[in-house]
Amino acid sequence: MHPREDVIISVMQTNHFLGKLFALLILSAALVLMGTLLGSTGASWNMSETDQTVLFDIRLPRSLGAYFAGALLGLAGGIAQSLFRNPLADPYLLGSASGALLGVGSILCLAYLGNSWLEIIGLNGGAFLGALLGVMASLLLAGGYRSSLRLLLSGVVISVILGAANSLFTFIRPDLFQSIQSFMLGNTTLLNWSGVEIMATALLICLLITLIISPALDALSLGENTARTLGLPLDQLRLILIGILALATGCAVAQTGLVAFVGLAAPHLVRKFSGGRQRIQLLFSCLGGGILLLSSDLIARTLFAPIEIPVGIVTAVLGG
Repeated sequence: MHPREDVIISVMQTNHFLGKLFALLILSAALVLMGTLLGSTGASWNMSETDQTVLFDIRLPRSLGAYFAGALLGLAGGIAQSLFRNPLADPYLLGSASGALLGVGSILCLAYLGNSWLEIIGLNGGAFLGALLGVMASLLLAGGYRSSLRLLLSGVVISVILGAANSLFTFIRPDLFQSIQSFMLGNTTLLNWSGVEIMATALLICLLITLIISPALDALSLGENTARTLGLPLDQLRLILIGILALATGCAVAQTGLVAFVGLAAPHLVRKFSGGRQRIQLLFSCLGGGILLLSSDLIARTLFAPIEIPVGIVTAVLGG
C-alpha cells in the first residue's frame, strides 16, 4: 500500500473516532441537563430561590453522580471482559457485590447495637470496604493474580460464601431486609456533592491509568503466551487492572448500591464503535455506562411520577 494511502486511512479513522466521541459527549451533556431540569414533580423552569436549591443541590448532583457511577461501572465492566476474555464478565465478578452487601449489613447490625464509631464509617464506607474485602478474598483464594481462570473461579466461590453470610444477616435481623433490599436494587436519590467529588476523582484516576496500560489488554486478547513473547510484564499489569477494577466498582457501589447490568451491558453497547482497539473500547465503555445509568435514572424518577422506582430495575430492563 502506498504511504499516502496509509496516511489517508489513518486520518479517516481518527475523524471517525472523534465523531463518535463527540456524539457520546453531546448525548451525555444533554442527559445531565435533562436530569437537572426533570424531577418526579415535573420540570423546573422558574429560577426562584426554591427552584435553584432543588436544581443545584438535589437534581444536579444526583444527575452527575448517576453518570459518574455508571461511567465507573462501565469502565470496570470493560476491564473485566478484556482481562478475563469473557463477554459475560462484569464488575461484580470478583466478589465485590457480595462484599459490599455484607459491609452494609454489618454496619446496619452493629450500629443497632450502639457502636458510635460506626457513624464515622457510615453505609457508604461499609460498602466500599466490603467490596475491597471481597476482591482481596478472591485474590487470596486464587493464590495470587497470575491465573485468570483461577481468579475467575475464586470470585464465584467468594460471591457464594459472602452471599450466604448476607442471607444469615436477613435471617437473624428480618427488620433489616428492606434496607438491604433497597441497597441491592440501587439507589440514586441520596447522591450529593460529596459523593460526586469522590466518584469524579476515582474516575479520573482509574481512566487515566487504564488508558496508559491499555496496550497490555490488546496483547492479552492474542493470548497470554503471545503477550509474554512481546516482553510485557503481564503479572504486574494484571494486578494494576484488578486494583482499578476494585477501586472503580467499590466507589460506584458505595454511592449507588448494586446497580444491575450496567457494567455488563455498557461494553457491549459500544463494542461496534471501538474497531477492536482496547483503548477506545474502554473509553467508550466508560461513556456508555454513564449514559445508560443516567438514562435509567431519568426513567425511574419520571415513569410513575411522583413515585420513583429503583433504578436497578430499569437498568436491568434497558441493559437486556
